[in-house]
Amino acid sequence: MASDTLSEAPTAQHDPVKTAARTLDVFEVFAKARVPLTLTELAARLGSPISSCHALVRTLQARGYVYILDARKLVYPTKRLLAVARQIAQNDPILGRIGPVLDTLMQQTGETIILGKRQGDAVTYLDVIEGRHTIRYAASPGDTKPLHSSAIGKAMLGVLTDADLSRLLAKLPLSRVTGNTLTTRDEVMDDIAAGRAHGFFITRGENVPDVMAISIARTVGDEPYGVAIAGPVGRLEAGRDALVAALLDAGEALQQIDADLRGPF
Repeated sequence: MASDTLSEAPTAQHDPVKTAARTLDVFEVFAKARVPLTLTELAARLGSPISSCHALVRTLQARGYVYILDARKLVYPTKRLLAVARQIAQNDPILGRIGPVLDTLMQQTGETIILGKRQGDAVTYLDVIEGRHTIRYAASPGDTKPLHSSAIGKAMLGVLTDADLSRLLAKLPLSRVTGNTLTTRDEVMDDIAAGRAHGFFITRGENVPDVMAISIARTVGDEPYGVAIAGPVGRLEAGRDALVAALLDAGEALQQIDADLRGPF
């Protein structure tokens, strides 16, 4: 019978996909909790049987990703995951080049800067540099957003051919995220056409209430990426022209990075 102890070796067999997802869930639970947890508390937050949670924690402990506070049998992650993540990030062939452009853009605008890429029917944030204002848009790398309601999503739609865009919108669930979300194919098509004409794409409270974002898409290393400036609607509306100019300058820097990657013909 499983108990709130970590002395037994795991014996249960698990679905590899479910186990992988549950492993990621463990670290997300601790990120939210911000305190050590007992096995019972961790299992409850995961919605997992204690026996399964016990086996997972024992594996993570053996690999050095969590440690146990013996007196109360509390579990907490070590810095191993952070060290691994840093090694990965430091050697990212694209983010290593784009990162300085994003940093410069944040310094110029003071607003949150986001780098994203289309992954299937959504956008995944690859990097987020939060602005220096007290009131600012907050997000995290790995966050996913719908294509039709996010600024980077619109920029990703904007790089498609009209035929591809039409086919994609025909199958996308244009779900309402906020009261301002565009939810019909014609609305989204018109909005993408307007963005293409302007050279940038905008959302106003369509994905997060009271948040505006301005985005462009540029190709780097044969792959399209989106860069967005995000913040409160009122502040971004007031500074829109300067923000757009800074964003387009960043776009030129990305184009130069792409040219450098391609090398001389």
